[in-house]
Amino acid sequence: MRYFLDTEYNGFGGALMSLALVAEHGDEELYFVLPPPEEYHPWVERHVLPYMNHVPPAHQGPPLDRASAAHALATFLANDREIEILADWPEDISHICMLLLTGPGEIVRTPPLRFRFVALPGFSTAGASTVPHNALHDARALRDHVLSIEDH
Repeated sequence: MRYFLDTEYNGFGGALMSLALVAEHGDEELYFVLPPPEEYHPWVERHVLPYMNHVPPAHQGPPLDRASAAHALATFLANDREIEILADWPEDISHICMLLLTGPGEIVRTPPLRFRFVALPGFSTAGASTVPHNALHDARALRDHVLSIEDH
């Protein structure tokens, strides 16, 4: 199955703050928030932080530490054998890959994963999202956009 990825992070090269994967079909979604950094980048504080918890109740919960988030990701993907994760921003792929690492020489066990970066000139997940700069809503917007252009 294909999954659409979006992340929010604390400025360019900053720490991962939230991650969402949305399945191509059906209602399978993963969304979690990580503990807040000591300081937020000013842009993130204005444009991301106010929307972090604008998600349905099923996706709300306390922040997950990195190890718990990695295991939640592995559990979410565990029953799928043909996984392709699409993102429209390279740093999203970087963050999900780094999350798989749980320590020196240690990773969570997942099925084989394929990643695809899809350049979408003129498209903005935040601009198309119902809640801009929220990883879950932005991942849904990415999915909807990619599926709409594939249908044409």
